[in-house]
Amino acid sequence: MKFLKFLAMAILAMGIASCSSSKFKTYNGPAVTRVIVEKGDRKMYLMHHDKVLKSYNIELGFAPLGHKQIEGDGKTPEGEYIIDRRNPNSDFHLSLGISYPNAQDRARALALGKSPGGDIFIHGKPNKKSGTGPDWTAGCISVKNREMERIYAMVKNGTPISLKP
Repeated sequence: MKFLKFLAMAILAMGIASCSSSKFKTYNGPAVTRVIVEKGDRKMYLMHHDKVLKSYNIELGFAPLGHKQIEGDGKTPEGEYIIDRRNPNSDFHLSLGISYPNAQDRARALALGKSPGGDIFIHGKPNKKSGTGPDWTAGCISVKNREMERIYAMVKNGTPISLKP
């Protein structure tokens, strides 16, 4: 009798565990060939050539107007970059790194005698309950966590990203 109770509990536990959702999703659709961010419209588009696969509402840096020039300015970069890294253990659920700063960004900041900054990402919400509201990031692009899970699965390293005013 004890064995049957143990077996029933083990089956129940496995069933409950299989219902838990993972932040790591899979994607088997058309390849994302470019990410386009329209800062002014607060929209991000995942593209397959000329076709929009998905669009998302976004939040930006706390000083959203203009191109990021120096560390700490709160601006989100503008220009052409690449998705160059992934962070599955981000403080912001999941994150995809953007190749800012490029050579031009570094030269511009150097001319000002400043650092260009870095660590610009597309990411989810903070794991801790702080730093939310419209345009709250330090220069990154933020989406909802469930959206970030899908984006993380769809967008591969090496994907071009266009950040437009």
